[in-house]
Amino acid sequence: MTGFPTDHEAASGAFDVAVIGAGVVGCAIARDLSAHQISVALIDARDDVGDGTSKANTAILHTGFDAPPGTLESRLVRRGYELLSHYAAQTGIPVERTGALLVAWTQEELDALAGLRDKAAKNSYDRCEVVDADEVYRQVPALGPGALGGLTVPDESIICPWTTTLAFATEAAARGAELMLGRAVTGVTRGGDGGTVLHTHRGDIRARWVVNAAGLGADRVDSLFGHDRFTVTPRRGELLVFDKLARPLVDRIVLPVPSSRGKGVLVSPTIYGNVMLGPTAEDLQDRTETGTSEAGFEFLLGKGRTLMPQLLEEEVTASYAGLRAAIDHGDYLIDLAAPERYLLVGGIRSTGLTSAMAVGEHARELLQGAGLQLEPKPALPEPPRMPNLGEAFERPYQDAQRIAEDSAYGHIVCHCERVTAGEILDALSSALPPAGLDGLRRRTRAMNGRCQGFFCGAEVERLTSAHHATPGARPPHTFHPSHASGESPR
Repeated sequence: MTGFPTDHEAASGAFDVAVIGAGVVGCAIARDLSAHQISVALIDARDDVGDGTSKANTAILHTGFDAPPGTLESRLVRRGYELLSHYAAQTGIPVERTGALLVAWTQEELDALAGLRDKAAKNSYDRCEVVDADEVYRQVPALGPGALGGLTVPDESIICPWTTTLAFATEAAARGAELMLGRAVTGVTRGGDGGTVLHTHRGDIRARWVVNAAGLGADRVDSLFGHDRFTVTPRRGELLVFDKLARPLVDRIVLPVPSSRGKGVLVSPTIYGNVMLGPTAEDLQDRTETGTSEAGFEFLLGKGRTLMPQLLEEEVTASYAGLRAAIDHGDYLIDLAAPERYLLVGGIRSTGLTSAMAVGEHARELLQGAGLQLEPKPALPEPPRMPNLGEAFERPYQDAQRIAEDSAYGHIVCHCERVTAGEILDALSSALPPAGLDGLRRRTRAMNGRCQGFFCGAEVERLTSAHHATPGARPPHTFHPSHASGESPR
């Protein structure tokens, strides 16, 4: 098969593959498939990639030590950890190898540690070690009193989820995939040629094969294909984000010992230099209910008083909630209906950030095994080099050579997050520019700090408006005197 020109539908009548869902998993699938000589459409109801579940999670790169052994999830998380670790190094996605420590607070939890270590070994991860209370407090001195022991997981890491999703989508587009955003799939018609017509409020999209990676909406899309095999329950997870001054308290991920009630509340550093407490786990009916709640706030503060009382002396700079696609199934639900040329990729829980590239690889193998002809493209563009949003790595405002080449990188617009005018302009002129200010936040960290845009919001909007008025231009910088910067004290 050969690829199609830009206006695929006008030229050929159908894409070879349509991927529904531009979260981290859908973008990873589109990236993988677009390395082959086929036409790929990446479709999402939202106006930006990674604007659903993928933007609000605990942002941990998992080893898979605690996945149910023998499951598809276990296999894909292990493989995904390997693939994403390598890809992050290629593309500049920030990763910190902090390690993790599971802390036992009761005798029951302490007794469970050896079993968790053995479970990790069954998942081909043999670096966990049971440690006593003295070692727990040596590793995390700020923990509250009463810890009885712990289990180390040296290779758990923190990663930037925003940059990861954006990198997958950017590379998919560079390889020829067509992003079709702002198109909710509302209906499906099976074609006489074995293909599918996806109906959206912005017109029909024709495809020979369809991949359903719609996350929270995967069961609804699945029903459009005539199936009734699972239900998505939106599970809200609320989190508190503490100021960067709290970071010395937490240099690794502090995990609870999981129970039958779930994995519980963790304390973790973030790649952006903050500390995070959460999440809650509340099953809802409304798949759009991402607001935080007073009950969630009080629950997390109560947990924090036990886990790390000193943390509550620091300022909370933000709270947010994400919805996870919980399903009534004990494993990832990846199922191919070959006669329909339809692949379901559902129930990819919080481990989906880690496993995404392996899910993409697995999806491609299933489709190819079912008859999709996949010939590698003879040449592919280099992977994109992503902007660094990680606090532990050199940022543009610290790069003297970069500032000498373009003074926009020496003008800090967002002082809380030390985001420069150059970074904002780069995001606005990138291959996949933001659809709005929230998208700009995820590409730059602007307006994400303790003032939540109160100080820098007007300047961010000025730069955005100027860019839209003259695309590609780098407008002159006119700052209030308090914005005049260069190096900002850390």
